[in-house]
This record gives sequence, structure tokens and C-alpha cells, in this order.
Amino acid sequence: MDEAMWAFGRVSGFISLALFTATVLLGILTRSGRPLLILPRFSVTLLHRNFAVLATVFLGLHVGSLLLDSFAKLNVVDVVVPFLSGYRPFWQGLGTVALDLVLAIVITGLLRHRIGQRTFKAVHLLSYAVWPIALAHAIGNGTDGTGAWFLILATASVAAVGGAVIWRLSAVFLETSKARQGGLP
Repeated sequence: MDEAMWAFGRVSGFISLALFTATVLLGILTRSGRPLLILPRFSVTLLHRNFAVLATVFLGLHVGSLLLDSFAKLNVVDVVVPFLSGYRPFWQGLGTVALDLVLAIVITGLLRHRIGQRTFKAVHLLSYAVWPIALAHAIGNGTDGTGAWFLILATASVAAVGGAVIWRLSAVFLETSKARQGGLP
């Protein structure tokens, strides 16, 4: 049973990271106001939100399965308070920081209409920090973190997200308000 939990924890962590990578990419594209291939802008926004929810579910499965796994020896404190774990405290702590930031983003997302758009956007900017922290956790703490296949996928993910961030910061990036005014190239 422990081997199954360990394998499930590994797979769910990988799937969560892949979905968060897609979420970050879709989030940047959503902010641009551009359609994605044949999908209109509102569909890109829905994809972004659904990928984020699915990534969060897989993150919960990742953490939950490792809490139940006797080999991982995680406890609730390790999951909530960073850098206290007995096993690779720094790398485990990065995973805990990423989880805590995801929880902050989820909570503010759920309270978006009560806390206001400005507060939501300020906290939502943490998503730019969550992804590289989670990736570092996967490389440093993951069983497959230094495997060739994982490092190739991680490198491709870094290139894709890095390229999207550079595009987001460039002069050719088109904000949503410009798109609404018909300023699409």
C-alpha cells in the first residue's frame, strides 16, 4: 500500500506542476486580451480558471497522499509551516511555501467580490512566485527531480513560462482594455 501511495504522490505532484505551468501560461495569455487559436478570450479565461482548480485538486491529492504514506513521514505541521521537516527541510519547505501561497490565492479568489479587485489582483500576483518555488521543490525534493526526463520537461516549462513573462513585459504585449477598444493587431 505504501508503494502505491508513494507512486500516487509522485504522479499527482507532477500533474499538479504541469497544470500550474499551463495555468500560468493561460493567465498571461488571458491578461493580453488575445484569443487562443480559435478560442475567444472568455474561453481562455475559463480554461485558465479550470486548469487552476484542477491543479489545486491535484496539489491536494499530492499532499494528502504523502501525508498518508508512512515512507514520506509528513505531518500536518510540515505541510503548513515551512522549513521544519526532518527530511530535506529546505526543499520540503519550498513545497510548503508554494502550498501556502496557493491557499492564499484560492482564498482570495473565493472572496474576490468581498475583498475587492485591487486586493485580489495584489494577492494573485503571488502566482508568479508560486510556480518557480514549486518547480524548485520538485527538482530538489522529488524522487524524479533529477531524472533526465523530468529535467527536460522542467527546462521546456521554464523556457515556455520565461518566454511568456518576457512577452508580458515587452512593448508588444496588448492589455485587455486595448483589446476591448479594437486595438488588436
